[in-house]
Amino acid sequence: MGLFDMFKRKDMSTEIKEYLDKDAVILDVRTLAEWNEGHIANAKHIVLNLIPLEIEQIKSWKKPVIAVCRSGARSGQATQFLSQNGVDVINGGPWQNVAKHLD
Repeated sequence: MGLFDMFKRKDMSTEIKEYLDKDAVILDVRTLAEWNEGHIANAKHIVLNLIPLEIEQIKSWKKPVIAVCRSGARSGQATQFLSQNGVDVINGGPWQNVAKHLD
């Protein structure tokens, strides 16, 4: 492994497809302004800092979750928190990453 390999984001395509096949909920954690600029149809929108307040709602979906944002950083934070709270979740990274897997 080279020095910069640790900065490469793992290709999540297979995992994203698997979660979409399991009828996963796409959770967009960007700001309202970012959401209004464009988002995945049928995605749920809960801003990152509100995730702890909405954990019971998220658990009530009883579905796997794909967290998305603009770059993958905020969705990574959401993924870590949700996972620690018993949610089956992956970090989809930028929302366009997941959008390209939808028909």
